[in-house]
Amino acid sequence: MIVTVIGVGLIGGSLALSLKQQGLASHVIGVDQNPAHLQKALALGLIDEAQSDLAAAVAPADLVVAAVPVDGLLTLLPRVLDLVTARQIVIDAGSTKAALLAAVAGHPRRGRFVAVHPMAGTEYSGPEAATAELFAGRTLVICDAAGSDPNALQRVETLFHQLPMRLVYLDAADHDVHTAYVSHISHITSFALALTVLEKEQEEQRIFDLASGGFASTVRLAKSSPAMWVPIFRQNRLNVLDVLDEHLHQLHRMRELLQQEDYAAFAQLIEQANHIRRIIK
Repeated sequence: MIVTVIGVGLIGGSLALSLKQQGLASHVIGVDQNPAHLQKALALGLIDEAQSDLAAAVAPADLVVAAVPVDGLLTLLPRVLDLVTARQIVIDAGSTKAALLAAVAGHPRRGRFVAVHPMAGTEYSGPEAATAELFAGRTLVICDAAGSDPNALQRVETLFHQLPMRLVYLDAADHDVHTAYVSHISHITSFALALTVLEKEQEEQRIFDLASGGFASTVRLAKSSPAMWVPIFRQNRLNVLDVLDEHLHQLHRMRELLQQEDYAAFAQLIEQANHIRRIIK
């Protein structure tokens, strides 16, 4: 299989590497607006060929992967679908889906597109962050599957089962709601925590010396790229605002109990929070 990856950063590069190492891709063509990313991807063996012309990169591909920030997908995906034929398949890797699927809803090649979201990632970006193990054992969300041609959907399902990933099916609206709850709020909370610590603790060495594993794991996501996350927050703004309001409500409850020195009630809230153990081991 010939694969063209548009955007050879963490997700695109990891998928290219995974497909190559699993023997699912015989040749990978990389496209990226950043020439340095293309050269790094070539040097790391993520791709076999660098291409600056989108049409030339898409033409030979069996599978086209659009792995750019979600705002860029809104213009890139229609252009890619303009170029593909009935034998080719296009997937994205975006963290928001409603706006994207609306943008291609009436496209004559909509059936060749399978909207997917691999629930995997790290706080790092760029081709040097790519790893072949990123997707193994993780969840892949397939959105609005009924809008894709059955043979395209089946080939994508088979491909990701082989990585291997667990498949979950959602419509675009549900996907955006649930990712706001379990992914987007985690990032915005981590950004806020990092800002809080940087504001209150002016000594960087003290942060380094005293930061425990718990702090490091909680604030890890604050290292994530704004170029990726601002578009996500923009496209999923209403859902993120909804979950952020609830998060602020819970923080306010804890603050009030602490102010009132009601430690019994505080303990009850922590015990309620502990119920997450039943879901996440």
